[in-house]
Amino acid sequence: MTPATVHPSAIVEEGAVLGGGSYIGPFCHIGPEVVIGQNVTLKSHVVVTGQTEIGDETTVFSFSVLGEIPQDLKFKGEKTKLVIGKRNRIREHVTMNTGTEGGGGVTRVGDDGLFMAGCHVAHDAQVGNRVIVVNSAALAGHCVLEDDVIIGGLSGVHQWVRIGKGAIIGAVTMVTNDVIPYGLVQAPRGKLDGLNLVGLKRRGVARSDITALRAAFQMLAQGEGAFQDRARRLGEETQSDYVREIVDFVLGDSDRSFLTPG
Repeated sequence: MTPATVHPSAIVEEGAVLGGGSYIGPFCHIGPEVVIGQNVTLKSHVVVTGQTEIGDETTVFSFSVLGEIPQDLKFKGEKTKLVIGKRNRIREHVTMNTGTEGGGGVTRVGDDGLFMAGCHVAHDAQVGNRVIVVNSAALAGHCVLEDDVIIGGLSGVHQWVRIGKGAIIGAVTMVTNDVIPYGLVQAPRGKLDGLNLVGLKRRGVARSDITALRAAFQMLAQGEGAFQDRARRLGEETQSDYVREIVDFVLGDSDRSFLTPG
């Protein structure tokens, strides 16, 4: 394995671990507890600090700051982590903070994500695989984003909110409650306006499953009883694994209520 390449102007503190084939560009600063995987590229002027791990083949663009302490007044200097997976693209001016003791201690980002310029991932957030966070969007503390979620530009996700697999959040949207898998949310105060049909079709989901999802959405919107009661009935009736994902999400643990169909 080719050893890491470090630009002469970069500072890599003693104790940091640099994977083979990695490149640390001009004026980067790497802290002593940082672990960088193989073939990672830090373009220039990147700060990586704290107990931070960056997975293989990730590229971090200029002026990003990864692993700084949380923006949380309850944080008292406890040892916490930021763990970033493989093959992520982290664009200019992105910030990702470590966790807090009260939130489990780890902020975690999955694999193959795209974090566009100026977006923020706060303490204790749990971000899945293939997630896209568009320019200047912000994820508050303790958020959970499941796989294949897209967050539109200039949007905000409230603390403790869960966003289910395959959901899409439109631009300039504030999300204050949980979003079901494959949901489509838009409007300044986020409203659940339908399903992410474009995303489902792009992933090659079978027509029968899309039809089942549309029927499930209608039942959640117009069925009798409370939202959770409708979800339980769906679980008893459905044969679709995709609908089952929605049911399990709605009936799972949450610290927020749900965005419900209008």
